[in-house]
Amino acid sequence: MDIDGAIVLVVDDIEENLQVLSDTLTQAGLKPLQARNGERALQVAAKARPELILLDVKMPGMDGFETIERLKAAPETADIPVIFISALSQLEDKVRGFRAGAVDYVSKPFQREEVLARVGTHVRLRRALERAEAERRKADRLLDAILPPGIARELKDEGRSAPRSYAEVSVLFTDLAGFTKQAAGLRAEELFGELDDIVGAFDRIVAEEGCERIKTIGDAYFATCGIPDAKPDHAARLARAGLRMRDWLDERNRSGGRRWLMRLGLHSGPAVAGIVGTSRMLYDVFGDTVNVASRMESASEPMRLNASAASAASLGEGFAVEHRGDIEAKGRGAVAMCWVDWR
Repeated sequence: MDIDGAIVLVVDDIEENLQVLSDTLTQAGLKPLQARNGERALQVAAKARPELILLDVKMPGMDGFETIERLKAAPETADIPVIFISALSQLEDKVRGFRAGAVDYVSKPFQREEVLARVGTHVRLRRALERAEAERRKADRLLDAILPPGIARELKDEGRSAPRSYAEVSVLFTDLAGFTKQAAGLRAEELFGELDDIVGAFDRIVAEEGCERIKTIGDAYFATCGIPDAKPDHAARLARAGLRMRDWLDERNRSGGRRWLMRLGLHSGPAVAGIVGTSRMLYDVFGDTVNVASRMESASEPMRLNASAASAASLGEGFAVEHRGDIEAKGRGAVAMCWVDWR
């Protein structure tokens, strides 16, 4: 049956009841544990975490009502369902039991078939709830992986996330120079292994600088700062992230293996961001700032960070800025650009 192997704690001060219930559960493929009083039940439940507890009410010392109260008060046992099995069969006794947190109530003398039916129902329900909770956690992890944390929380809490306009953010684009030519000579496993290693390192650096990776498109890497949370030093943060990414790749090249070179482009300005799609959600950023940042990357050179004058002007200390003058950018005309590096 689909409840095979379920651990059920039987709590009763009468040896005969313990034995009958334990034998009944064993014959049905379950694994019974025993406790002869409330104090022992608390200890066994905390250690073994059974899927269900069958609890007598009238016991010397700590009775069933006090036992369930303490079970529900302890975080490690609060979610374990409890079925009362008691000779107290008056309506007020059953109501008190349900109010205390019991999921069911069986009157003594009990029938084995009834006990098994009720046990099976509640074990199946608990397992179904655990599967649902596991799926929810999996969905939460997936949302956290594809959406910025604040946006993911908003979507989980409210069921939607409205698009937002941002007055001032920074956008970084990078790509691997000569990627198409090198990729043609690699097996699929090798290519994805290289990209996984590089993107993983870039993600770590971007997160450490308080920025957000928006997406990757092939070998292109698209990151922002100031979205979804405003940051006054967004340009400096993203410039640091870009230079650290370049330095990491340079160090990786020195350590052997396949050699990659990257171009980087940075621009700052207004943007709009939000979730696109329903069945396959994507958090994306739109606006002229994104387009200009892409042009900065295209106009860059291998292992150099090319920034617009707008970004370079707000970097502050710690950076060396070399003005390149106005350079033609596809679809933009002449744009003031700067090389940016560590001071």
